[in-house]
Amino acid sequence: MRGLAVASLGVSHFRSYRGVRMVFDGRPVAFVGPNGAGKTNILEAVSLLSPGRGLRRAGADEIARRPEVLGWKVSAAVRGLHSDHEVETWAECGGARQVRIDGKAATQVMLGRILRIVWLVPAMDRLWTEAAEGRRRFLDRVAMSFAPDHAEAVLDYEKAMRERNRLLKEGVGDAHWYAALEGRMAEAAALIVAHRAVAVSRLMRAQADAGGAFPRAELDVASDDPEDLRAAWAEGRRRDMAAGRTLVGPHRADLAAVYAGKGVPAGLCSTGEQKALLISMILANARALAEDLGAAPVLLLDEVAAHLDEGRREALYDEICTLGAQALMTGTGPELFSALGSRAQRFEVTEVGGLSQVCEMGP
Repeated sequence: MRGLAVASLGVSHFRSYRGVRMVFDGRPVAFVGPNGAGKTNILEAVSLLSPGRGLRRAGADEIARRPEVLGWKVSAAVRGLHSDHEVETWAECGGARQVRIDGKAATQVMLGRILRIVWLVPAMDRLWTEAAEGRRRFLDRVAMSFAPDHAEAVLDYEKAMRERNRLLKEGVGDAHWYAALEGRMAEAAALIVAHRAVAVSRLMRAQADAGGAFPRAELDVASDDPEDLRAAWAEGRRRDMAAGRTLVGPHRADLAAVYAGKGVPAGLCSTGEQKALLISMILANARALAEDLGAAPVLLLDEVAAHLDEGRREALYDEICTLGAQALMTGTGPELFSALGSRAQRFEVTEVGGLSQVCEMGP
């Protein structure tokens, strides 16, 4: 199966890189080097070829290389869903992030319509033990991979909710004003809930069809019924005014997971089991997208191999190659990727004098 891919990547004044360009051939890519050399920065640059703030959730002004702080730029040639594209995203010093596709100004949402990117980073290891916000964010990334318009629905909902919260904090009592905002919120909420339900259903089905080395997670979303929300907001204005914020809605939903083979909630599983469940879900996301789109997404897997035994590493690599996915992976030593053999490209990442450098390695 032919997957989506980044054919070339260029970064300028991005994190620890002053400037570098890499060419990829569509195979999985292993970036090898010591901690702090700049491996994750490459994956972050690729993650910005999708909507949102990337895998570190960094603001535009946090990404520019220091001490210069001249702004930053990521440019790439990508193999998209229907054709090849030239993509650029950048931010001038102190400015907002901008996007250009094939030489024309574009929105971030348009990035999600030409390329699908799924990632797993070490910060996500706390997914099952941290607050619900992280799980919602994870679920929304999955939902957006299936329905790029999900990003617009979330933005519409949050914008209207911020306006409602402002009225609540200021003690405004205009019922018509509230009703208008709650109507906008209800429309967006219906899409959000529907997209999340589809995402959970697709993950569950893709896991059930897989078997193999990684455990299956039973998933459920605790969320309010979107048909009841408009009435709940209207009836709860006094309560929400006392709290100074909107207390019900899809922004309060939570994703629950159970290790299916043991019947144990994910939050009570061992650290290794939690990691295995996450990998299982990421692979399920990739399988489902490959089935839906006829092309596997780009995978970004940061330091994932270090936490797996040899058998699971081999299983992970075999699945990636079977999918035909371009997976960009990082690790501290080449031995972590030995099971890939000639199925992968390898790059060495080093840091010299405060600058990261990348060099392609031989077979």
